[in-house]
Amino acid sequence: MRPLEDVRIISLEQYGAGPFGSMHLADLGAEVIKIEDPGSGGDVGRYVPPYAGGEDSLFFESFNKNKSSMVLDIRTPAGREVFHDLVRSADAVYSNLRGDVPAKLGIRYEDLKVVNPRIVCCSLTGFGMTGPRSDEPGYDYVLQALGGWMSVTGEPGGAPQKAGLSLVDYSGGFVAAIALLAGIHQARRDGVGTDCDLSLYDTAISLLTYPATWHLTEGYTPARTHHSAHPSLVPFQAFEAADGWLVVGCAKEKFWQRLTEVLGRPDLAADPRFATFADRDRHRDVLVPLLEDLFRTRTVDEWLEPLYAARIPCAPIHEVEGALADPHTLARALIVETEHPRFGTVRSLRSPVRVGPPGADVAPARGGPPMGRDTDDVLTGLGYDAGRVASLRAAGAFGPPPDPDEAARPLSEVGSGVDHTAVPEAPSAPAR
Repeated sequence: MRPLEDVRIISLEQYGAGPFGSMHLADLGAEVIKIEDPGSGGDVGRYVPPYAGGEDSLFFESFNKNKSSMVLDIRTPAGREVFHDLVRSADAVYSNLRGDVPAKLGIRYEDLKVVNPRIVCCSLTGFGMTGPRSDEPGYDYVLQALGGWMSVTGEPGGAPQKAGLSLVDYSGGFVAAIALLAGIHQARRDGVGTDCDLSLYDTAISLLTYPATWHLTEGYTPARTHHSAHPSLVPFQAFEAADGWLVVGCAKEKFWQRLTEVLGRPDLAADPRFATFADRDRHRDVLVPLLEDLFRTRTVDEWLEPLYAARIPCAPIHEVEGALADPHTLARALIVETEHPRFGTVRSLRSPVRVGPPGADVAPARGGPPMGRDTDDVLTGLGYDAGRVASLRAAGAFGPPPDPDEAARPLSEVGSGVDHTAVPEAPSAPAR
């Protein structure tokens, strides 16, 4: 068995951060039942261009492997009835909606403890469920600005820059997954569930780490650095070679000593201006230009060979293509293939979360589920017979009541009934 095969999660999630977090739990074996609102076309991530068509996209496939999907409108009394039955059978309700929405939808522990006193209600929102911004939608770009990230990214004197990837979103997903597992552990130990109030804002602020400690304790002012240099360790930055770029880092004094040998300048190690971390930091304006001139004299590969031989931390600065083709990427089985009716073989990335000896947890993956694919199976698992399902359908539990001619068709064949010629508007703004 995989580690989380005894965990069931009911997920009201969309777009990036929330689905990213639950996907790692699904990869570890958790049953993640993704509830999609039939009135809005489900997860808005299904329609993100440019590689999108119908009710699916390669964006959606990137965040939803190994999950189930059911259509359910929990705002209707009939839908709420089904939702409560799901909660009774589940360990957690997981969502990434705006901070005021969990209360409106009734998905907090206070709302669901009567249904299941052990339920863990994990909400990943933009700004949390308290505080002056709690009712604002949160997006990665906005959080990188508010969290101070953009002020320290980019070249000195240039415009503030966001990180090239949505790192607040993805970090928030990991944070939510950790909290959810901790909540489930506590509930199984104590017999009582809880709320987990996570936010992208908290995540972004907490990731300021040691620059924040320096600022709060000693008044340090973080700033952008030349060629992505470390704020205090010199040299530790990107260097331009004759044909490209590489990163070289001297995070220990021994690496600096070795680097001077590789560069053919052992005299630099003996120079009192560059003797220690503190000395090199004080004289970085002298040392760094000198090093830059030296690195420009050879190609990236010509530098990497002696740097690797000296075991100095270094790497070529890959483009995405190079990173995905790197032999270590392939050796670590980080690329997974799934089959899709529209896109054919989809090659995407496997979770980095591994449990067990090397290779033991590399299980075959299932692609992102078509919208509502698993509705019938989930209802059957709850013990619903055909008559009850038909009654719930007529009451709008799975979207607007169907035409009489469609009443006998399985829910997985009916679809959402939404016009998807344009991206549908979500019923409430996701945390991302």
